Amino acid sequence: MLEVSSLMKLFRFRAAIPVLCALAFGPFALADGETETAAAARNAAETRTMKALDAVRGSPPELRNFLSRMPKGADLHVHLGGAVYAESLIRAGVEDNLCVDLAALAFAKSVAMTMSQPPQPVCGPGRVPAANALADQHLYDALVNSFSMRSFVPSAGVSGHDHFFDAFAKMNGIDRRHNGEWLDEVASRAAAQNEQYLELLHTPKTGHEVALAEKMGWQDDFENFRTKLLEADLRDDVRAASDEITRMEALRQQREHCDSPQAMPACKVEIRYLFQILRGLPKQFVFAQTLVAFEVASADPRFVGINYVMPEDGYTSMNDYALHMRMVAFFRKHYPKVHVTLHAGEIAPGLVPPEGLCCHIRLALEVAGAERIGHGVDVMYEDRPAGLLGEMAAKHVMVEVNLSSNDLILGVSGKDHPFPIYRRYGVPVALSTDDEGVSRIDLTHEFVRAVQTYNLTYADLKKMVRTGLEHSFLPGQSLWKGSDVFLAVHPDCTKDAIGLAKPSARCGEFLNSSEKARQQWQLERRFKEFEATFEPPRQSGKKPN
Repeated sequence: MLEVSSLMKLFRFRAAIPVLCALAFGPFALADGETETAAAARNAAETRTMKALDAVRGSPPELRNFLSRMPKGADLHVHLGGAVYAESLIRAGVEDNLCVDLAALAFAKSVAMTMSQPPQPVCGPGRVPAANALADQHLYDALVNSFSMRSFVPSAGVSGHDHFFDAFAKMNGIDRRHNGEWLDEVASRAAAQNEQYLELLHTPKTGHEVALAEKMGWQDDFENFRTKLLEADLRDDVRAASDEITRMEALRQQREHCDSPQAMPACKVEIRYLFQILRGLPKQFVFAQTLVAFEVASADPRFVGINYVMPEDGYTSMNDYALHMRMVAFFRKHYPKVHVTLHAGEIAPGLVPPEGLCCHIRLALEVAGAERIGHGVDVMYEDRPAGLLGEMAAKHVMVEVNLSSNDLILGVSGKDHPFPIYRRYGVPVALSTDDEGVSRIDLTHEFVRAVQTYNLTYADLKKMVRTGLEHSFLPGQSLWKGSDVFLAVHPDCTKDAIGLAKPSARCGEFLNSSEKARQQWQLERRFKEFEATFEPPRQSGKKPN
């Protein structure tokens, strides 16, 4: 017979079971109107899914299959130009009558077109029509390797970092009319992996602001500089950026047969844009382009934020980094509703001097007010890293983690990567691809890599996926009651089984008011559908023969 104290301990343990399950997997506490049987079934489904992952974690092909089907929510750090695979670029180069510089293995404009039908490009010495690659497998393979990290081996004077960033210049010359095709390619790949939302980094073609900045030159007075640029009328740039996105999306929808009975799964992938600013340019151009970016993001809801791009270790990027952060801080005061995520800490020892590692993440956080950090690889080399990590956790600043990119560009992977440190300090993290075409990966690849390298559980993955959508820049309230705590939902939806196909009127009204909450609700429905595939076969009730 158990003693009273033992009975009390047992009672407390049993009472704690739902809480422990909730901490591991998400909301387990009974929702209003949910029976204990339904809650137990939900928990059992998560447990079976956890065991299914554990059963295949030692088999990369099976693990890949499991993770390709698992809902992955959002990819919040993906450059449209770098997401396109080389094979698509070559096809576009042929269609655009480009040439190939054989020495550089790069696209080049033709010097003329022949009078034949159809016209053929005249390329000049050392160059051949891009179409030659379709009949020359060696040239085709060389171009794929040149436009990506496939088959790359570091050599004297050429690092992974150099080859990666040089690839973008080699793609130049492709007409921007293909951008809609790239949207379709990226969305289709996302849909095939059970992704539902993308924030694509993209620099629209504007140009007017560059000419204005060049004419005016640099001015230390930010307020005066902004006023003069606005007075010179940047409305054409804002309109041009929006018009470009409209054309891109129209072509994407056409290719995916959206709004028709033949609509492809990619139509369901929601896409928003981050206006990327080229920080490797002279400071007056960066200022002007930042102004345009904030103006566009204020006028067009499809642009949900801004970001700075180009190699962080470049001379101008390093030399003007603090200035750039002050620019962002200045513009945030004028455009407080525009979201900011910044490439910060995409540097490593040896790539820059030790003092160059001191403070990029901190400046992005404390000066520019970044809501998310892209990469954040050098965090432990920054001044007072423990305090910085604590501040990121307290402010719920999420890190967009790009494992393959950090390995290929910086040579940082495994135990050298701060991914587990961020998690240990409670900093929100989510996996992303960066440039999946150049890296020859996809988001599933990053999940496989994370599981194999850091022994992540299904609960770990589920939390990261939820974190991604929680920190998206979609408008509206979060579905979740607490920041980065996925235990209780918004009060209007507490009486509904989470992810229900037809929520109650009250919950439906809340979901209709928030794009973010709608995506999060959809994610929970996808989790339920995925986890249901691991249910044990039902018994027919017939006796065996």
